[in-house]
Amino acid sequence: MVKTSYLQMFARPERVVPPPRGGLAVVHARKPTVSYYRFLYDAVGRDYDWTSRKKLSDAELAALLNDPRLEVHVLMAEGVPAGLAELDRRVEGEIELVQFGLMPEFIGQGLGRYFLRWAIDKAWGYGPRRFWLHTDTEDHPAALPNYLKAGFAIYKEEVEEQGRHEALPGQARPEAWSGRDRLRPFSPSEAGQAAWSSPSRAEG
Repeated sequence: MVKTSYLQMFARPERVVPPPRGGLAVVHARKPTVSYYRFLYDAVGRDYDWTSRKKLSDAELAALLNDPRLEVHVLMAEGVPAGLAELDRRVEGEIELVQFGLMPEFIGQGLGRYFLRWAIDKAWGYGPRRFWLHTDTEDHPAALPNYLKAGFAIYKEEVEEQGRHEALPGQARPEAWSGRDRLRPFSPSEAGQAAWSSPSRAEG
């Protein structure tokens, strides 16, 4: 059984997360090549069973990446790709954090919390009504608590058992399941610092 939690926020949290070190920059990869995107996607998500984008043909993925409303942002550390944040603005009035995480070599260095705060600020710079994401129980146990610490709040939960997805008691039945990748959790060494390394994903 897998329990999925959907989280959202309706205003920019009042907090500041300074960069943990020098040499950091976030680069907007505008219309990234399919091969570059697949490299980022695999490097961040291979240990967490990210699969949705792997199912897309190169042509299908290219069509997504060429949509300016789907933004790919890369955290660079001393010029080396260290993390991925993907913002989906294709639905009017809301933004989804569909991919977010660090590459394994950069976990445990305090980069995740800083990069998550950057993604939150970037999203709210567009003035949406809400910013949302989801995580589930196949993630690290610290993932959900730390999204909550970042300012998100749970608005819906559902369970998957033997191919079925059901709303928990007292909740409306959720929208159709899309087989999304899960949010990548904190590493154990980062959990106590609220440092982040947790992705999500979206079907196109």
